[in-house]
Amino acid sequence: MDTLKDVMKPGALDPLMKELLYVAVSVTNNCGYCVASHTAAARRAGMTDEMFGELLAVVGMANETNRLAVGYRVPIDAAFE
Repeated sequence: MDTLKDVMKPGALDPLMKELLYVAVSVTNNCGYCVASHTAAARRAGMTDEMFGELLAVVGMANETNRLAVGYRVPIDAAFE
């Protein structure tokens, strides 16, 4: 199993992208500790206030539309397969 350091080290995804993804998942899971620590790390990696606002908007929209699609049992469009 990979460690946190292994997963978060530079790779195909740059460090800022990895921190943004971590913040998004942490917001969805309501982990205050992880939101705080990875938001700070994302800021150190170059995240701006504007980027943070857009990130939260995307997370909110994804959570809302995911719940609707699951709730209404929307079938996967053949174009996406």
